[in-house]
Amino acid sequence: MRGAAIIGVGMTSFGRHLDRTHSELSQHAVAQALADAGAKASDLGMAIYANVIQGFFAGEMSIPGEYALRPMGIQGVRVLHVEAACASATIALHVAVDYVRAGLADVALVVGVEKLYSQDRDKRFAVFQQPLDALVAQAYLDATDGMLLPAPEGLEGPGPNIMMQAYAAQARLHMATYGTTARQIAAVAAKNHVHSVANPLSQYRDPFTVDEVMAAPVVCWPLTVPMCAPISDGAAAAVVCATDLLSRFPDARAVDVLTVESQSGSDRTPNDYARHVTRLTAQRAYEAAGVGPDEIDVAEVHDASSFGEVVQTEALGLCAEGWGGSDAEKGETSIGGRIPVNPSGGLVSKGHPLGATGLGQIWELVTQLRGDAGARQVPGARIALAENSGGFYGVEDGLSAITILRRSVSV
Repeated sequence: MRGAAIIGVGMTSFGRHLDRTHSELSQHAVAQALADAGAKASDLGMAIYANVIQGFFAGEMSIPGEYALRPMGIQGVRVLHVEAACASATIALHVAVDYVRAGLADVALVVGVEKLYSQDRDKRFAVFQQPLDALVAQAYLDATDGMLLPAPEGLEGPGPNIMMQAYAAQARLHMATYGTTARQIAAVAAKNHVHSVANPLSQYRDPFTVDEVMAAPVVCWPLTVPMCAPISDGAAAAVVCATDLLSRFPDARAVDVLTVESQSGSDRTPNDYARHVTRLTAQRAYEAAGVGPDEIDVAEVHDASSFGEVVQTEALGLCAEGWGGSDAEKGETSIGGRIPVNPSGGLVSKGHPLGATGLGQIWELVTQLRGDAGARQVPGARIALAENSGGFYGVEDGLSAITILRRSVSV
């Protein structure tokens, strides 16, 4: 199989884009990615469009990729559409890499986009209150009954919806199992909000101290508002090319794709972290890439809540089991620490436009590996890892998708 490299990336700012359509956001990111690669629409052999709820919000129930891309001259190519919840864009990237490696395409475009803000507030929140999601979340609460660290007196009440209760319950189970504290989770959030100050495309750029995160309004204990990812609009894109054809793009600053691995979750007991879907996916990814967790220089991980970063860094082997919160509190996952995590600001500060989130992570890591991240640059970054989760099913993420990248010798 051929090697694959990312030769171009593009990204809008994440935040509120009430005045722009899905297509306009996509076109902005794609134009940047093509320019970054030194490529034209005619160079592309395929395009993959990732999105979660465009049909629900925009009423565009079919061929949204074609609507977005044909006005840019991207036509006469294979176009695929991918939906994998919050991991949609990463799965789309993995499909593109697989096609390129298999020789089914030489150059592939990947774009992810989402618009979650709407003037219709009821419609905006309806997407997060689907009946099946509620059943899945309630099943998790039932499965962990009696296993959770009790909430402090006065903070026992339910969250704004049952999904937030399930996210909080995951944190409280880890707290009961390992002694993780609310302050350690707040340290994760504060770190990422500080990181985002130097990210011009981040939705929020206000620094928070740990005390400020702790003092913020409670969403569902132990989670406060700064510990929870906002809803966001935005788009991101990448151009993937076979490594034996990089000479076609002499101005491109290629980043090598070492591996792309993903798998769905499985049935397990809630506190069986050894079988966490990310841990199992990571084992495959490290083996395929020929590297270990100690060789990762920078990581972007899925922190829909700041507790998510705790459990993901442990599952990835970047922190010892039960030590993710403590390591963050000690500064080990900050820029300048042992293993910088989420230098972009993460989902809680950079933003979380579902269908674009995974490629937003890739945009950050390519920028880091090129040495172009400015004040948030991780010095000497050579190998980078992105972990992107999708959905919730059973006692964990519905799936985990891991991408490992390496700085090319030509960068």
